[in-house]
Amino acid sequence: MADLDFEKLGVLRSVSDSPPTHYTVKIQLFSLLAENYAEKVYDSREFEAGGYKWRLVLYPNGNERRNVEDHISIYLEMVGTDSLETGWEVYVAFRLFLLDQNKRLYSVFEDAFTKQKCYNAAMLDAAGFDQLIAVEDFNDSSNGYLVDDTCVFGAEVFVCKERRTGKGECLARIEKARMSKHVWKIHNFSSFRALESKVFHAGGYKWFIKLYPNGTATGKDSHLSLYVTLVDPEASIPHGSNIFVETTIRILDRIQDEHYIKNSNDRYSATSKSWGWPKFIKQNFFSEASNGFLKNDICTVEAEITVRGITREL
Repeated sequence: MADLDFEKLGVLRSVSDSPPTHYTVKIQLFSLLAENYAEKVYDSREFEAGGYKWRLVLYPNGNERRNVEDHISIYLEMVGTDSLETGWEVYVAFRLFLLDQNKRLYSVFEDAFTKQKCYNAAMLDAAGFDQLIAVEDFNDSSNGYLVDDTCVFGAEVFVCKERRTGKGECLARIEKARMSKHVWKIHNFSSFRALESKVFHAGGYKWFIKLYPNGTATGKDSHLSLYVTLVDPEASIPHGSNIFVETTIRILDRIQDEHYIKNSNDRYSATSKSWGWPKFIKQNFFSEASNGFLKNDICTVEAEITVRGITREL
């Protein structure tokens, strides 16, 4: 058998007469696999170890994406991570096996530099060996790895530590967000205690404005209160998501064009569908005829709405 310098390849090699604890892959007609998968990868079936799911990923002629040639590349990949909570981390010690069929012993391969591999949502790269063994040495029947065109690989995976950090979110900004304007002209303003505008569209969502001439909450009897409300957020926003909205509200001064303006940036969701100001404008300032906000009992409100982004749960 050739003296293979595994440690130079970052591989710690030992020998065991015990088969792998968790999974074994026996490949017959390996030469056909190597030929058909010359530029591809062979994935094993999924198997369970330590409460998680895994699979072996084999490149019979080397992982070209990592510029590997003339070597067998093999990796341990974690699968089914979509169902795990945000912030998960799993530390594992793993060993990969290759059967010497001549001696009925397993060559056991471990990382020479790292005893534990950390898998997490940000680093899902499979762990393993770019250069497990040279193809020439693997094909040499005297080494026992490939006999009668058959070989046997295996894996042991031991979970050492687990950590979960809780929930998270992903913010997707809208690169070319479009502002939408809605003009609401209110006649007979003084005869209403509460008003709602017609429903209008902005940013792909439906909205309406609620205005209380006598105020609500901290603005009651002293201010006009005004709110912008999202229509049916349970249906329009995915569960656990939010939309970021930039809002500008004007009450028009119809005499001097010195409009009364307020701006806000708010996060709307299924549980927070209405945002605004309980103290939007003082009642006496609004009612002063010279200010032009209420003329002939008519008031005009303008709303500019821009949806800037959406967050989704990770």
